[in-house]
Amino acid sequence: MSDCCLKKTSKITLNSCPTCGAKARSIKIKTLLHNVLFPDNLNISDTDYYFCASKNCDVGYFSKSSVITKQKLKKFEQWQQGWLCYCFDISDDDYKKAITMKNFQPIKDFVIQHTKNAQCACEVQNPSGQCCLARFKQLEKEYE
Repeated sequence: MSDCCLKKTSKITLNSCPTCGAKARSIKIKTLLHNVLFPDNLNISDTDYYFCASKNCDVGYFSKSSVITKQKLKKFEQWQQGWLCYCFDISDDDYKKAITMKNFQPIKDFVIQHTKNAQCACEVQNPSGQCCLARFKQLEKEYE
């Protein structure tokens, strides 16, 4: 599997979003650099950043001294629409339809296989920096 989907050995820390108060997970600078639009990505410093996953909050990333809004993310529209897999362009709605039609397994198998072959890039494609594989299971439980 690619590095982003392996069990993490580094500790993930949580912090409260300064706007909505939701618990936000720490992310890597690499994720920010690839997800924040130019020229705002030029101002990213090497400090601890967090990603606010709340759909109702304008904050995308924040640190002790900086806030980057979701509107400044390259994949803002996809985030708002509910994207499942950023590496292979699969929306939540696409997968929900496949679940309803009992045709979801080929999609899931495709992503798993390419992830095993280290052909995904969740750390830079997904604004949260997280692997999507767990989200497939969540959607299956919700819609089966």
